Amino acid sequence: MISENYPGPMSDAEHASPTTLPPADHTDAVELLGLVAYTELASFGRLAGDAAHAPTLRQRQALSRLAAAMLDRQERVLVRVEELGGDPADCMSPFDGLFDDFDARTKPSTWWEGILKGYVGQGVADDFCLLAAQGLDERSRDVVVEALTHDTPSQRYAPVIAEVAAEDPVLASRLALWGRRLVGEALGVVGDVLSRRPALARLVAAGAEPVAAGGGSGPAPATQSWVFARLTAEHSRRMDRLGLAA
Repeated sequence: MISENYPGPMSDAEHASPTTLPPADHTDAVELLGLVAYTELASFGRLAGDAAHAPTLRQRQALSRLAAAMLDRQERVLVRVEELGGDPADCMSPFDGLFDDFDARTKPSTWWEGILKGYVGQGVADDFCLLAAQGLDERSRDVVVEALTHDTPSQRYAPVIAEVAAEDPVLASRLALWGRRLVGEALGVVGDVLSRRPALARLVAAGAEPVAAGGGSGPAPATQSWVFARLTAEHSRRMDRLGLAA
């Protein structure tokens, strides 16, 4: 979706010292990093719960490993927060409870619905953070992109969903409908974030400027509808990989 805008590998010098930014940019960067870190923490809790109730021992072990990977991803992000002078705990506090309404409105009725909820919810959250990351300084952008795209945990359990969907057409149909509801609710969270967190809206707008410059005439892409279109398109591709209609 946005990989063409990602920076290339950093030099040794860039790895050695944090990028210097104006104070306002530091603040915006720390806010996005805080959102990424909080999302990973929330995903860890969800995956740990899914693992505890997995139907088979093999699935229990696999999901437990995925939960641990979420904490590894979070730690890499929090290191960058400290480099920018932020507090690892404080940067997440504005987002505490962000997913409460989403969780209340999307209670799964089966274990498989819970697994798909994690796949869809985590995917939309990651895609939004990757869009916003395009407005960051190079070092912070590298950290977010690396954390959210390298060996993504959700992609590692996607084959499990795809396999059961292929074996059970009735379940596949139910999961497809469930996925449509999930993405709608997830986009509602994104809309709320954009309206309530000006720093994140600024980063999305800054990252979209190169797209606007190369896109000819027409409305600027840094709008909620543009963000929703990008996230929905990526969600559709994710569901296609599962063999489920988006």
